[in-house]
Amino acid sequence: MPTSAKEKEFVSYVVELMQPVGMVSAKRMFGGYGIFLDGLMFALVADSTLYLKADAETENVFEEKGLERFKYNKKGKEYSMSYYCAPEEALEDIDEMNDWARRSCEAALRAAARKRG
Repeated sequence: MPTSAKEKEFVSYVVELMQPVGMVSAKRMFGGYGIFLDGLMFALVADSTLYLKADAETENVFEEKGLERFKYNKKGKEYSMSYYCAPEEALEDIDEMNDWARRSCEAALRAAARKRG
């Protein structure tokens, strides 16, 4: 499925907004984009929506704000992943995004450590 110019522009904006966290990059995958820091995926963009990685330590913060979990359909069945919609204020404020992106990077690091452990 080809990526729209609008989605590419949004991904570029998100990557630029997240640069205070480190050398964040985007990679085209699964009909959207994975957002990476040091080879670790901590966010994704699907349908021009940014989703941030969460885990048991952080998902309550997303849920308290009423943010939706990332869901997708495959062969008629709905699946969800441990990524939540980014809060609107994070997309409009670099300091807010820095806080949310760091929280998501930490969740991704914990998940990677559990897989290795």
